[in-house]
Amino acid sequence: MLHKLTDTTFEEQVIKADKLVVVDFSAEWCGPCRMVSPIIHELAAEYEGRIITGEVNVDENPQVTMNYKVRNIPTVLFFKNGEVVDKQVGAVPKSNYKALVEKYI
Repeated sequence: MLHKLTDTTFEEQVIKADKLVVVDFSAEWCGPCRMVSPIIHELAAEYEGRIITGEVNVDENPQVTMNYKVRNIPTVLFFKNGEVVDKQVGAVPKSNYKALVEKYI
């Protein structure tokens, strides 16, 4: 299941999570973001129960976007124990995201 994350829900759903959290920062108008979104959805299904996945609309959630210094989209951040442990900027193949998930679960 993919969570729609907001400035108000981010801490509860990401920072306090007890699993690896994969967060896709994107926007509706962003072409490369539309390529990454289905990959994040696939990871959510493949790793259900083992990771948490979420999306942040950067236009609607400026606070969390600024807090994590997201300047280019798509940016996918990987959180473990409330800390960013890795990131992927730009659209890349699913195998890149999968390798990072496997590294941290």
